[in-house]
Amino acid sequence: MKITPLELEGLKLIELKVHGDSRGFFVERFRLDAFTEHGLPTQFAQDNHSRSAPGVLRGLHYQTDPAQGKLIGVTRGRIWDVAVDIRASSPTYGQHFATELSDMNGRLLWVPAGFAHGFCVLGEESADVLYKVDSLYSPRSEGGVLWNDPAFGIAWPLAHPALSARDQTLPSFAKYRERPAF
Repeated sequence: MKITPLELEGLKLIELKVHGDSRGFFVERFRLDAFTEHGLPTQFAQDNHSRSAPGVLRGLHYQTDPAQGKLIGVTRGRIWDVAVDIRASSPTYGQHFATELSDMNGRLLWVPAGFAHGFCVLGEESADVLYKVDSLYSPRSEGGVLWNDPAFGIAWPLAHPALSARDQTLPSFAKYRERPAF
């Protein structure tokens, strides 16, 4: 397992060693010693599993009380995963990181509290996203920012994604900046 801190403070890319042969593959998705050594959480409050159809985009979401970090991975299919720094005091405020996560590329992304997170499904098959969170879900403190806000400059690989009604009406980053949550 290779764990790399990224340019946006707290964000980490985890590259797993995939052992494969003609029968399939085996991969360790969590190792207490490696996570401890790299300052990642070793206790999680909840596991979530979502399945999204081709062309779906979810996000950009965050949770404030309790603040929630997410360990994102894909168990089937491919996604374009995006994390945006929404911590007002951060030197990388408003900047984003994006990468492909798939069932075969052996990558996880640690998205700490203070980031908005979203993803879209790549390719022609559904994607199953499995993510561990370090605090329980709280519907009263969920928030989000508009996925295609030009302030972020995110190069989403979908021009016209399928969005939930909620995601279509999330506020702009300018509106978020008026009363930042982090």
